[in-house]
Amino acid sequence: MSISKIDTGYLDGKLLVAMPTMGDPRFKKAVILLCAHSEAGAMGILLNRTLDALSFDDLLEQLDIPIAGKPSHIKIHFGGPVDTERGFVVHSTDLLYETTLVIGDDMALTATVDMLKTIAGGSGPESSFLALGYSGWGPGQLEQEIQENGWLVVDPDTEIVFGPELETKWDIAVHKLGIDPTLLSGDVGHA
Repeated sequence: MSISKIDTGYLDGKLLVAMPTMGDPRFKKAVILLCAHSEAGAMGILLNRTLDALSFDDLLEQLDIPIAGKPSHIKIHFGGPVDTERGFVVHSTDLLYETTLVIGDDMALTATVDMLKTIAGGSGPESSFLALGYSGWGPGQLEQEIQENGWLVVDPDTEIVFGPELETKWDIAVHKLGIDPTLLSGDVGHA
C-alpha cells in the first residue's frame, strides 16, 4: 500500500544533512530525518548519534516492560537536544497505531509505550529504532538555516534511515546529491 502526501512545499520526510559550516557542534556531520514541518516550525530525529550509556533492554526494564526471548541489540539514538527524556520510535510502515505519524511511504514515527511493548514482545515493525529527544526549530528558523547554507536537503531512503552504520550516513547522504564530501568546504564565501 502506498501512502501519498500532497506536496505542501514543506520538507516532511526529507533528510537534513549538516554542512561543514554548521556552527552548532551537536549537529556536526548530522543527518536528521525531518518528521514534521509547517509554518509553526519543524521537528526531526538525528539518525547518526547513539546514547551508549543506556541500552534498549535497560530502558525496557526501567519501564517494567517484559522482554520476550533473548536480549536485544537495539541501540538507542540521541534524537536531538530537545525533550531528551521523551522517546520516539522511528519505524517502517508495516505496523501503524492510531497515534502514529506517517512520515513517508516507508517511514513513520510513534511516541507511545505501546510500540515499545510490541517491539519487546517480538512482533514490532520490520525496521525500527528508538530515539530519546528530538531536534526542533521555531517558525521560520529551519528555512533561515537552510538559506544560510547550514543544511542540505536530501531525499530519504531506508539505507540511510535504518542502516546500522551510523558513521557513514553523512557521507552516503551527501553522495545521494552527487557531491564528493571531500569537496565541501568549511569556509564560507571564499572561492
